[in-house]
Amino acid sequence: MPAVTHDEWLRRAKAFDVSGAHHIDGADEAGGGGTFQVVSPRDGQVLAEVADGGPAEVDAAVAAARRAFDSGPWPRLAPAERGRVLSRIAELIEERRESLALTVSLEMGKPVTDAYHIELRAAINTFRWYGQLADKLTDESPHTAPDALALVTREPAGVVGSVVPWNFPLTLASWKVAPALAAGCTVVLKPSENSPLSALLLGRLATEAGLPPGVLNVVTGDGPTTGRAIGLHPDVDVLAFTGSTAVGRHFLRHAADSNLKRVWLELGGKSPNIILPDAPDLEKAAATAAWGIFFNQGEMCTAPSRLLVHSSVAERVTEAVVERARALRVGDPLDPATEMGALVGEGHLERVLDHVRQGVDEGARLRTGGSRTGTDSGGSFFEPTVFDQVDPAARLAREEIFGPVLSVLAFDTLDEAVALANATEYGLAAGLWTSDLSTAHQVSRALKAGTVWVNCYEEGDLTVPFGGMKQSGNGRDKSAHALEKYTELKTTWIQL
Repeated sequence: MPAVTHDEWLRRAKAFDVSGAHHIDGADEAGGGGTFQVVSPRDGQVLAEVADGGPAEVDAAVAAARRAFDSGPWPRLAPAERGRVLSRIAELIEERRESLALTVSLEMGKPVTDAYHIELRAAINTFRWYGQLADKLTDESPHTAPDALALVTREPAGVVGSVVPWNFPLTLASWKVAPALAAGCTVVLKPSENSPLSALLLGRLATEAGLPPGVLNVVTGDGPTTGRAIGLHPDVDVLAFTGSTAVGRHFLRHAADSNLKRVWLELGGKSPNIILPDAPDLEKAAATAAWGIFFNQGEMCTAPSRLLVHSSVAERVTEAVVERARALRVGDPLDPATEMGALVGEGHLERVLDHVRQGVDEGARLRTGGSRTGTDSGGSFFEPTVFDQVDPAARLAREEIFGPVLSVLAFDTLDEAVALANATEYGLAAGLWTSDLSTAHQVSRALKAGTVWVNCYEEGDLTVPFGGMKQSGNGRDKSAHALEKYTELKTTWIQL
């Protein structure tokens, strides 16, 4: 990252100006639904007035996407041509990397250094990777009877409605949009009302990169109105959602109540992180556990919020995590020295506080944190928090908090660890620390999770799929497998 100082980021923030119009059919559209304010969790100040989309705006966006799919050039372009446009989007994101990082940091509160190095890197790599993959896909011609020719082709599924959350606004939008575009689909994207600005900028960059009008439309608004209108729309063929399990259920109902559109869901998590006494490096395991729960303010569905530690090393590991939590620098997201920024807003901060209060009431031991901090800033800052002696049946151990709150649970046997890890309705991710190769394989297979990290956490790249089991959802983002969500298989049988 260029050596941008705190004062320089502050100067740029004061000049921050993003128009709040929807991006529909290749142009900015104010719509007729009024506006809503985007408030920065950094200081409680209004960042922008953004167009508030309703059914009319969703209808316009879906109609544009339908025209672009049914009669526009995008689905009919050679895959290599589509790939070149996706690669150009990646280039433009790279060129505007600093301004996009500032936008993400201001609208959702993460440190600008994380936005620049992690969020923007992910968005750039995603568009670049799917741009390079676009012309590498092949159809099938199964061996069959000598007097027949069978062809199995993948065809774009149509209009995709994509609804994404605020915690990684550009990363998760890219994970949905890039493979859908690579497949030849058109997209209506609805970002969270907490973080719509970066998505609007993405829509404009995509048009600038040469995406035809109507291929990527961005409609801003809230979930109960704008999101519901997309979920119920009869001209949306596929719905791709990342967010809470509760909202995921709504989208399944919307599909049943409309056109039975396919619904792909990446939902919540309560991820276990198991540390065995033979971990190759207990200090590294503890440091990674702390990083995993406090990175992005704990606002991650994969956050390792349940630390399961063998009783023989539980206190040693817990104390190391507590020490790191206390040393973590919480502060202004625009300060390059900040390690943990603000929670996304006041409402979310209150929900996290409620979990902490109930954890204390349920008898868990609060080892550090648990309180609001930085109150004089006007922002929504919260201390890194660690509990131990947590009852596996307690709310702390069962419910997704989506904040920087860690629950430590001790176990005595490997079977007990696996049972504790799987004792949740979620199945998104898990971690395991061991030096024994057989244990690594056996426990990884026994864990009910879409991703298992061994002797690391949150590692990976675009080549591997990401998604969950159980009530953490279905389908996969990333990798070539993501294209399965946005394509239909067609069989053609030719009698010779």
